[in-house]
Amino acid sequence: MPGGADMGYCRILNGKGNRRIKQYVEMGGRYLGLCAGGYYGCAKCEFEVGVKGMEVIGERELAFFPGMCKGLAFPGFVYHSEAGMRAAELKVATKQLTDVEAAVPERLKAYYNGGGFFVDAMKYADKGVEILATYEDQVATADEQKSNKAAIVYCKVGEGSVILTGPHPEFSGTNLNRDEPTGPQGYDKLVDALVEDEQYRILFMTACLRKLGLDIRAETQHSVPSLSGLHLTASQPIVVSELLQSWQEAGLIADNVIKGENDTFLIGSALQSDAFDLGRVKAAVATASDPVGGLEPEDPPKTLMAHETSLPQSKDTPNFDHHAFYTHLRNYHSQQKESEATFGKILIYGEVVTSTSTMLEKNPTWLAEVPNGLTATATTQLAGRGRGTNVWVSPPGSLMFSTVMRHSLALSTSAPVVFVQYLAALAIVAGIQTYDKGYARLPVRLKWPNDIYALDPTRPASENAYVKIGGILVNSSYAGGDYTLIVGVGLNVLNAAPTTSLAQLAAKAALPAPSLERLLASILANFEGLYLRFCRTGFDTVFEQSYYRSWLHSEQIVTLETQGGVKARIKGISTDWGLLVAEELGFGDRETGKRWELQSDSNSFDFFRGLVRRKI
Repeated sequence: MPGGADMGYCRILNGKGNRRIKQYVEMGGRYLGLCAGGYYGCAKCEFEVGVKGMEVIGERELAFFPGMCKGLAFPGFVYHSEAGMRAAELKVATKQLTDVEAAVPERLKAYYNGGGFFVDAMKYADKGVEILATYEDQVATADEQKSNKAAIVYCKVGEGSVILTGPHPEFSGTNLNRDEPTGPQGYDKLVDALVEDEQYRILFMTACLRKLGLDIRAETQHSVPSLSGLHLTASQPIVVSELLQSWQEAGLIADNVIKGENDTFLIGSALQSDAFDLGRVKAAVATASDPVGGLEPEDPPKTLMAHETSLPQSKDTPNFDHHAFYTHLRNYHSQQKESEATFGKILIYGEVVTSTSTMLEKNPTWLAEVPNGLTATATTQLAGRGRGTNVWVSPPGSLMFSTVMRHSLALSTSAPVVFVQYLAALAIVAGIQTYDKGYARLPVRLKWPNDIYALDPTRPASENAYVKIGGILVNSSYAGGDYTLIVGVGLNVLNAAPTTSLAQLAAKAALPAPSLERLLASILANFEGLYLRFCRTGFDTVFEQSYYRSWLHSEQIVTLETQGGVKARIKGISTDWGLLVAEELGFGDRETGKRWELQSDSNSFDFFRGLVRRKI
C-alpha cells in the first residue's frame, strides 16, 4: 500500500474493501504499507494534530498494528513538495532479520517525507509485533523518546505477515533531482547521503521482503540496468539508408542528431566505430529548440545505430537474432492470403529501453515521419505500460513490442479504428497457433478488451484456471486525414513467474519452447494479414466468429457495477463500434429485453468475479 494520503484509501476501501484485505492477510497473504500505507495499517492514525487543514485523527479498520501511528516524525512536511524531506537515519534490529538468508546492515539512511512512528510498539510484542528499525534522531511528536521511535514494524496477522513503515526504504535516492526547488536547504547533500547508502537500502529491503515470506531471487538483487543503444534494421538494408534520407529531407536530422520532444537520438553508422563527432553532437543538442515537455538535463541521449549494409551480428545484439527474425518474417508473410510485407519490415531493437511505446508516442515529430509497420522491440523494459497508469518492469523472457500503424479516417464507418485492439488480440492468438506444428493446441484465450490469458498448466484442467500472460495497449492520435496508432504488446513467453508462460504451455504439450524472434515474426505477419482484410471487409461475421472462438466470455453471467449491480449475460461485442454487449437477466435468469453496450475505456472486466466494473 503506497504513500500519499491515507484518507483516500479510507473513502474507497472502508467496509467491504478492508474486510477483503484483512481476510487475505489472515489467510496467509502479505501486506507492505509504506508511509501512508503504514498509517493505514494501524488501529489508529494521528497526523499533524492541531494543525489547521492538515490534521487527521481517526480509527482505521485494518488494525494490523494494534496501536497508533503518529506523525509527523519530523517537521516540515508539505503536500506535493520536498520541503519536509530528510535522509532519516535508521537503526536496524538485525536480530529480527537474522533468519532471512541475507546480510543486514546495522544502520542506513532512508528517504523520509511525512511519515510517522509506531507508538509504544514494544508493548505489543505478545501480539506478534516486532520492531525492525527505529529512528536514530529525535522524533518530533513523541512523548517518551526511548519507547516511541519505532520507524518500521513487522506484525504477524493470522497466517499472514505485515510490514509497516514510516519512511520510504523502498525508494532509491537515485530517483531524486539534486536541484529540486522545493527541497530544504542542503537538499543536494541529503540526496547524496541517500545515494551513498543505496546498497544498504537494497540489503535491508531484501531482508524485509524475505521476512514477509516473499521469494527474493538472487538474480533480482541488482540495480536497474542501464539503458542500451538502439539498432535500426530492415529486411533489406537499403531501406535503412532510404529511411535516413527521408528523415534528413524532413528536417529531422541535424548533425547526426534527431531532437525529439522527449528524447534525443544520436544517429550512428554500423560502418564505422567513430561515427560520432562528439563536438558537433553536443552543439546540436545544446542549440536544438527545447520543446514543451522536452529532454530533461539528466536524461542521456539515445544512440540509434543504423545498419545500412548488413544486419547486426550476435556480438552486437546477443539477446536478439536479427537474421532469424527476418528469415521467419519472410516465411510467415508468404503464408498470408493478404500481405504487403510491411509490418516488421523495419525494426528498432534495444536490449534495455524505458518503453517501446513511450519512445514512439512521446516524440510526435519523429513519429509523424516513421513508416507504417515499423516495430520497436526490446529484451528488457524498465517502464512498460498498460491501461490507465499501470507501469511495470518487463524482464528478459517476455516478448515486448510496439508497432506503428496508419489508419485512414475514410475507413471510420466501414472499419472503425476501435477494432484494431481486437485485431491485435486475434493476431497474438493466431501468431501462437501458427507458430509451428502442434501449437494450435495451446489453450490461449482473450479477455475483453485487451488481455491474453492461458490455462494454467500447473493446475488440473478440470479447474479451468486461466491466468494472464499478456496484454495490449493501443494509443492513437490524429493528423492529416489518418489515425496514427501505436499498438503495444507484452507477452510472457519464457518466464514461469508470475503466472505462467507459453514455454510452460508448450512443455506440457511436449513441444519445444518458442523463440522470441520467431514468435514476433509470426504475430506481425498475422497482424498485417488480419488488418488488410479488416480494411476491406470491416469486422464481419468471419472476424466475429474467430474472436468468439478465442474469448472467455460467451454467455458468461456477470454483475454490471456501472448499472447499479444488475445481473446480465454477456452476448458479445457490437460490430459497429466494438462495445461489450450485455443483456439484463431477471427472475430465473430470464432475459428482460434490456440491453447495454459498454465502452472499454470506462469499464474493466473482472473475469473471475463475474463483474464488469468502473475502471479506476
